[in-house]
Amino acid sequence: MTAYPNLLAPLDLGFTTLKNRVLMGSMHTGLEETRDWNRVAEFYAERARGGVALMVTGGIGPNLEGSVLPGAAMMTTEEDVKNHSIVTDRVHTAGGKIAMQILHAGRYAYGPKCVAPSAIKSPISPFPPTELDEDGIEKQISDIVNAARLAKEAGYDGVEIMGSEGYFLNQFLVTHTNKRTDRWGGSYENRMRLPIEVVRRTREAVGSDFIIIYRLSMIDLVPDGSTHDEVVQLAQKIEQAGATIINTGIGWHEARIPTIATSVPRAAFAWVTKKLMGKVSIPVVTSNRINTPEVAEDVLATGCADMVSMARPLLADAHFVSKAEAGQASHIAPCIACNQACLDHTFGGKLTSCLVNPQACHETELVIEKAATPKTVAIVGAGPAGLSTALTAAQRGHKVTLFDKADEIGGQLNMAKQVPGKEEFWGLVDWYRAMVADAGISLELGREAQAEDLTGFDEVVIATGVIPRDPGIPGQDRDNVLSYIDVLRGKAPVGEHVAVIGAGGIGFDVSEYLLHEGTSPTTDLPLWMKEWGVTDPAEHRSGLAPEGPQPEAPARHVTLLQRKAERHGKRLGKTTGWIHRAALKMKEVEFVGGVNYERIDDAGLYVSFGEARENPTVIPADTIVLCAGQLSERTLADALAAKGITAHVIGGADVAAELDAKRAINQGTRLAATL
Repeated sequence: MTAYPNLLAPLDLGFTTLKNRVLMGSMHTGLEETRDWNRVAEFYAERARGGVALMVTGGIGPNLEGSVLPGAAMMTTEEDVKNHSIVTDRVHTAGGKIAMQILHAGRYAYGPKCVAPSAIKSPISPFPPTELDEDGIEKQISDIVNAARLAKEAGYDGVEIMGSEGYFLNQFLVTHTNKRTDRWGGSYENRMRLPIEVVRRTREAVGSDFIIIYRLSMIDLVPDGSTHDEVVQLAQKIEQAGATIINTGIGWHEARIPTIATSVPRAAFAWVTKKLMGKVSIPVVTSNRINTPEVAEDVLATGCADMVSMARPLLADAHFVSKAEAGQASHIAPCIACNQACLDHTFGGKLTSCLVNPQACHETELVIEKAATPKTVAIVGAGPAGLSTALTAAQRGHKVTLFDKADEIGGQLNMAKQVPGKEEFWGLVDWYRAMVADAGISLELGREAQAEDLTGFDEVVIATGVIPRDPGIPGQDRDNVLSYIDVLRGKAPVGEHVAVIGAGGIGFDVSEYLLHEGTSPTTDLPLWMKEWGVTDPAEHRSGLAPEGPQPEAPARHVTLLQRKAERHGKRLGKTTGWIHRAALKMKEVEFVGGVNYERIDDAGLYVSFGEARENPTVIPADTIVLCAGQLSERTLADALAAKGITAHVIGGADVAAELDAKRAINQGTRLAATL
């Protein structure tokens, strides 16, 4: 008996059967844009080998004006067909099925030729779109249909027509972006004409034995979005037009509500999909923050959907499904929804990867094979850098001994997991623990390794992390001045008025930690919805609560200070920084920048401003928390160098930069792949 009977059940689509209920959702990885089709093929084939029933590619443009970026992948020519055939052949050989997503970006297209129902510029693009006339609309329909026809020729099992997240078809649906008065605007019947026509003509072009997924925005989360009744009406018309599957889209890209970040509760929007169940007869897929087999099984067992879409969890572990099937769920590398190596890379113009799995999208370049000559490897430091090195080295057949002065593995991940909104880090540490035990790594915990302990090993890796930087503020030796380590480990009481020194990632985390007491909104969906102003689209159009965000009162008054005279959190993640800033502002955090730290006494923290040290001010505070950066902990590395012992120095011990787990894990994995 499987623990996941619903998740692993086949799904009969009539003309074909999916072997389980897992759809790999579309992701902008940048792989298709490399034009290295062997690399693209291997990425998808590895997920097919891992048991995914049906995959959806990254968004492929049907024409130049609809492409997300200049140079983005398109499906317009026979040459495109030839290239994509490499991908479909590889996936089919691996036992999988794959659909191509047709993505027309509309006003989201990052280029001067973008088009839209009305000439209304997107807030996330500098380019005003051109309003389409009748001929222009006909061209877009024809180009989308042509892309579907060519996708079938290339061997795809189906296409996904992107109709959500605020892209082109979604833009026609709502008055937020459609101000037309012709047959493509005005009434809802007119506004939904375009997506229905696209699906109908696509079905005519590809025949009956081809999967058509329609990605439908079930909750827009922008002003003047769709109501639930309109969503149902559209879904029923899309089914009649010939869709095989309806997939759930959540929120527009311009929405100011987080939808996939780690602070969003697991399966936070499955209830939205459930509202459509029973109102159409074709399978319905739900999406967003479904990241374990248990969560997926529960979503299906409770009737929220017929199938689950997981995208980034399959970056974290390509063999998610096969491990669930084999009863090895504890061995599934968890998606922690950090966005750091996936969405942040995408929106930064870099190739996607994954914080917990650097091989994602690098399958042909970062190859991990058995070592020709197994070695003995000593690793000092059981944080992300040391753990990734240890697991990869053990996977290659090396005999690994892992030292750490703490009594548990995880390093500073054990502090991160204490922060409300970062509960997924508990699962990451649990996964490391399970994998270390399974790999047969020798653990030396509670032991501070010395140079003499490391003689006799073939390779020595120093991953001793960082230590807090000393800001040297007069009075910082007072009892009410704490390090972020003291606070996150709960070692000292914290007062009601707190000054946090340093507004980097740690300063934001400490502030978040201090503002919350009791239940974290990340683990309480109704509380989270209230905090961000999300409601049922059956009650209020677009799912926006009319009263707006209603967070709980902050547990403390926090002032977050920084030396730089710039926006707080400027260097936080490209796609998550705004969430952290908004969350702190909702909790009435006072942001103060451009300061000099003068001294600390009974009255609080004294600061001045600018190079001239003007406007001396006291920040009243019961407690002052130091988050003033980090320095590399190189004591052992320097001792080894003095003894002439060569060591590899990685992670924070190499470069101290905002506790960068992404860099640490990538560095450790790549080092171990070459030992």
